[in-house]
Order: sequence, then structure tokens, then C-alpha cells
Amino acid sequence: MALSNQLMVEGSRLQRHTSEVAQDVLRMGALVEESFRYSHQALFEGDLETVALITNQDIEIDRYYRHIEMRCATILTLQAPVAQDLRILSAFMQLVRDLERIGDYAKDLGQIAIKLALYPSHSCMPELAAMSKHAQVMLAKAMVALSELDSQAGEKIKLLDDTVDNAYDKLYHTLAQQRDIRGVVEPIILLALAIRHIERMADHATNIAQRVSYIVTGERK
Repeated sequence: MALSNQLMVEGSRLQRHTSEVAQDVLRMGALVEESFRYSHQALFEGDLETVALITNQDIEIDRYYRHIEMRCATILTLQAPVAQDLRILSAFMQLVRDLERIGDYAKDLGQIAIKLALYPSHSCMPELAAMSKHAQVMLAKAMVALSELDSQAGEKIKLLDDTVDNAYDKLYHTLAQQRDIRGVVEPIILLALAIRHIERMADHATNIAQRVSYIVTGERK
């Protein structure tokens, strides 16, 4: 059953308010997914016009973040939820922090793309692009898991995260061991930042999936 429908089953005022928050979380997630795609286009396709789109969307993402946190805090204070409702609202408050951080990293990647555009493309870019694509898939799957309340989401996404971690280790080793650097080292530093940002974005996607599992099962893993 879809997230918002599941929360509306009992039809109480609390469930209605929680369902409204859930819909906002999903809308925020859609914006974050789009910002991640824009950062990929800027970094690997040279579409620097998307950087401005990321910046504008980050304002909207931050607005959703503040609104959802405030809404959850208000519900917790005024309606004193218990059991599953308390678990859902507390998980939402943590989950939107993960989404907000992914949005921030997407904005940072856009700025890195602008600076990297001044230099020749590095030989590691195809591997970095694959890493970025994989992290985007993780985020998309985590958001689908949230919308469908998939109790197995945490375990599924954690397996995907191992691929991103392995790519990070390999790319970091490549950059750290490079000896034939000519001229400035800025592009190497920027690439190291980029792989770190993408690795962290994947970690936050994993967090989201694990929070979904917690919402459904009540168990933290």
C-alpha cells in the first residue's frame, strides 16, 4: 500500500496530518533526485546551465526541510502521538535531514563542475560518472521504498552501497597515486572532493532506506 494511503487507513486527524507530511517528504525527495541528476549533467555532460537550476531548487529543498521539521515538531507537541505514529514522525525528521544534505552535495558538485570545466577532462571521469549513476539509482530506489513502505529497503540499498564504496576506494587510490601531474593540482583536489560528495550522497540514500525499514518494522539495523 502506498505511503500516504497507509497513513490514512484509520482516518483520524493525526493520520491525516501525518499523511500530509508524508506527501511533502515525497515532493522534497523528487526535488532532491532532480538536483542530483542536474549535478551529473553539469559534471559529466558539460551542461553548466543546470548549476543555476540546482541553486534555485536548493532554496525550495531547504524550504521543504524547514516546513517538514516544523510540522513534525508541532504534531509531536500538540497531538502526542504514540507507537507507530511517533515512529513515523521521528523517522521523517531524520529522513529529511538526509535529503537536505544530498541536495547540498548536489549544489557543491555543480560548483565543482564549473571549476573543472576550465581543465582537460581527467581519465577517471567515466568511472566517476558510473559511480554517480549508481548513487542516483540508490536514491531513486530509496524513495520508491518510502512510497511503498518496503520493509526490506535497508538491506537492499546497503548492498548497492557497497558498489559505491568500492568505486570510491578505487578512484581515491587512482587520484592519490597519480605522479604525472603537470601544472596546478586543483583538478585533482576537485575530483577528490567530487568522489567524496557522491560517496556521502550514497550513504545518505542508505540512511533513508534504513529509516523506511524502521518505519515499517520498528527495528533499527
